Amino acid sequence: MSNIPTPEVTPDTPPVEINKFNWLKHAKNARRNPFVQARPTLTRESSSSELFSRENSSADLFQNSRLNLFESAPKPESTSYSKGLTFAAWHQRTKLEKVLLVTCCALMLMVVLTTTLLVSLETTPTEPAENTEDHTLCLSGTCIYTASEVIKGLDETINPCEDFYEFACGGWIKNNPIPEGKSNWGIFSQIELQNQLIIKTAMGKVDTSDGGAEAKARVYYDACVDTNETIEKLGEKPLIGIIKRLGGWHILPNTLVKTQKWDLQKLLQDVQNKYNLGGLFNWAVTEDDRNSTKHVIVLDQGGLNLPTRDNYLNKTAHKKVLDAYLDYMTRITVLLGANKTDARAQMSKVIQFETELANITTPSEDRRDEEGLYNPYTIRQWQKEAPFLNWSMFFNDAFKLVNRTIYDDERIVVYAPEYFRNLTRVLRKFSKSEEDQRTLTSYMMWQVSRSLSSYLSKPFRDASKILRKALLGSEGTEESWRYCVTDTNNAIGFAVGAMFVREVFHVAAKVEGEIMIDNIRAAFKKNLKKLDWMDSETRDAAQSKADAITDMIGFPDYILDKGELDKQYEDLVVKPNEYFENNIAFNTYSLKHDLQKLDLPVNKTYWGMTPSTVNAYYTPTKNQIVFPAGILQAPFYDENNPKCVNYGAMGVVMGHELTHAFDDQGREYDRFGNLNQWWNNKTIAQFKNRATCIQRQYSTYHAEGQHLNGKQTLGENIADNGGLKASYHAYLEYSKRDASQNYTLPGLKYTHRQLFFISFAQVWCSAMTKESTKMQIEKDDHTVAKYRVIGPISNLPEFSKEFNCPLGSPMNPKYKCEVW
Repeated sequence: MSNIPTPEVTPDTPPVEINKFNWLKHAKNARRNPFVQARPTLTRESSSSELFSRENSSADLFQNSRLNLFESAPKPESTSYSKGLTFAAWHQRTKLEKVLLVTCCALMLMVVLTTTLLVSLETTPTEPAENTEDHTLCLSGTCIYTASEVIKGLDETINPCEDFYEFACGGWIKNNPIPEGKSNWGIFSQIELQNQLIIKTAMGKVDTSDGGAEAKARVYYDACVDTNETIEKLGEKPLIGIIKRLGGWHILPNTLVKTQKWDLQKLLQDVQNKYNLGGLFNWAVTEDDRNSTKHVIVLDQGGLNLPTRDNYLNKTAHKKVLDAYLDYMTRITVLLGANKTDARAQMSKVIQFETELANITTPSEDRRDEEGLYNPYTIRQWQKEAPFLNWSMFFNDAFKLVNRTIYDDERIVVYAPEYFRNLTRVLRKFSKSEEDQRTLTSYMMWQVSRSLSSYLSKPFRDASKILRKALLGSEGTEESWRYCVTDTNNAIGFAVGAMFVREVFHVAAKVEGEIMIDNIRAAFKKNLKKLDWMDSETRDAAQSKADAITDMIGFPDYILDKGELDKQYEDLVVKPNEYFENNIAFNTYSLKHDLQKLDLPVNKTYWGMTPSTVNAYYTPTKNQIVFPAGILQAPFYDENNPKCVNYGAMGVVMGHELTHAFDDQGREYDRFGNLNQWWNNKTIAQFKNRATCIQRQYSTYHAEGQHLNGKQTLGENIADNGGLKASYHAYLEYSKRDASQNYTLPGLKYTHRQLFFISFAQVWCSAMTKESTKMQIEKDDHTVAKYRVIGPISNLPEFSKEFNCPLGSPMNPKYKCEVW
């Protein structure tokens, strides 16, 4: 199996290695944004999570060359628990600490309020709607802290009806410049840093003599931190050993073992199957879209090492990136022992070959039709379509690891058959002469070197700085322990998750989360009844699908059962002071666990994210929404916050994931998670008309001189709009039933309903470099943060009503888009 060489680059993620199955989040991400299964090779720059996701079959979301990031979880879903890591573990503090903390916060709040008052005397933004709500003042530590954070985030010199994002986030952006070495900085980043520290502390308590899963995580982490400098002493030797075992590389004479006949089949099998690294295409064992209870082998396009095909094809706009990429390639090969001139010449040819692959790669925005991507074949049939490989031999080479024979009548699914047909033509072109064959060999050896060099000494890790600078506007270095916490979480994430939840969680967030989800589901269903563009049969089926959506919150129960957790990682061999070899071992472990799924029923309660992840996702083939413990904390959630704050932040996340079940891709799956047309044709046409409105709306937005891609981001934008509406109405209904938590935060003149929208906006407060913003526009299926706020609120009349925005003002346009 192979990792996807076209990594999903989120703000702080440079071109990274994505082993094998986590490909599905990327390859299919281009289609449905599922989750990553294995983990990408991280660089020493922290990678921020995807900001909410559409997972898809087969483990999904977070990037990790590590086991489907998580499949093979032995036990069903969780009864997660969250203590609400909020307000610095308030309930764990002594009485004196609480008194002092509240006093300090109150003094700080007075300063902030005084400043705000002085500013407000000079500026008069649009007046909020009259506040007729309960004015019970909350002066708890949590309320004081939350009020302080809200006020510091605001810029009340901005009229909220002109630019609500700047109004809600202008203060935060002013007070939170991007830290040195980062390409972006936001609320997500801050929570991730907090989680890293919690994990580091927990890791220090683990007894490595135990030999269980948590001990393996600690050993892996220690080998990564490398206090005895074993990695530095070994230098290039571990990677040279791999290259030798693959037959050698002509630009590294010391690796050539003997003269042998060039054999692309064997080279691909060794790289993609033996070492589970990137190659010419992607493949994995994943859930069958048409029968989501079973697994199937899936093939897809792949092979690019820069974030997008446009990086190769638009050479003028991306000259800086291409030059930096060539420099990066040259530096790595020189460090391995190549002559610089020879290395540069050979790597230039590799880029030319990758450009050929880019030419036959379908853009992600053109891969949104789930039906069109599903192309079933038998191995025998597929052999005729793409004869550049002996496919029976290729798959049997991989499945020998689990003693499974693949016969010619084995059914597979191909997401991009045209790519493979064109690849056959490209490979013929690059196989005619010895020089062409050397280019292909260099391409495969570069895949190996690129994938594994981040596990080598510092010169190798630093080699990519110039490329990260060109792509993201930052060289992106971070403390070694932070990188290693993230890498360990990506590799042995549920063992790390067990440590994390023991430190910070209890049942409160689980219970409240379930209530919030039920309320938001009810609000979504109530809105369905009002939609005049749906026929009654489709509406009834949609109601049924909404009812069938299952949810998992916090973490899977089994991770707190030592025996079950140890069983999950019993096949993973981790040794002290062997960081490189530990990663090779993980790739094999990941491959084995993925292949074993082929004949097993799909585990519908499998988690596609580790518990500490600051994110959430929806899986269409499971019709399931998941909210890890890592996101169930302030500013998203705090059990002691007013409900308007929790629904504005965490509630919108929940509504977002629920709405994914009905976005332009999710709607193609029925209540059982099967790809199946269950909509009336006329209703489909009506849906597409409304979706086109959203697409056109977002395509008019621009950042850093570039228009956003409304087609590429359509699914996420539909989910953002639907999620905000569902959560807002769920909050209103909740408030009618129970007004006990409709108390007022100190120092804020805003109504509860206005505070709902402010809380929603402030979780998106962030800053990005120019380069990182451009990369997100080109690559990501999520809209840039500002328009994740402005887009939905400008389509929601209730927002304009609460802030008294005149019709025709920027936040209250005359013409609005609405799907759900």
